[in-house]
Amino acid sequence: VDMNDYQKDRFAKKIVRTMFNTVTGKKLAVLGFAFKKDTGDTRETAAAHICRSLLEERAQLSVYDPKVSNEDMRYELDYAKCDKELMDTFLKHESDVYEACDGAHAIIVVTEWDMFKDLDFDRLFKSMAKPAFVFDGRNILDHEKLRQVGFEVFALGKNKV
Repeated sequence: VDMNDYQKDRFAKKIVRTMFNTVTGKKLAVLGFAFKKDTGDTRETAAAHICRSLLEERAQLSVYDPKVSNEDMRYELDYAKCDKELMDTFLKHESDVYEACDGAHAIIVVTEWDMFKDLDFDRLFKSMAKPAFVFDGRNILDHEKLRQVGFEVFALGKNKV
């Protein structure tokens, strides 16, 4: 499933709208930055466009991807014309998925890594700000299970995202 520019923009705007029309100062955990799972390739990744939009809204982004380095992430964001000062101020690359989500207001799944399906969502929910949101941009998670844990769940192509 590829996200075109319109979908990327719509997804980012949906995140802002759903989170009470502002993400300024809110920590958002972005899970996945690579173009697709099982690769460190960031060329033309949907994550760069989505992250740029959220950084422009002054969200505190905490990005985790098992194969993408901080250097590669910043290079791709620079290529996507993301403001360097915004990156330096509001962007953090995490090497641990649970650390990325700790204290976050939302989890945003951008790359369909299989490991994201198997996260301990009870643990994540307990560590997050409430209400805790999940935006599943790849439709890979068990949405009903997440709702039972207590998350507010929104998925691309569902729930009128």
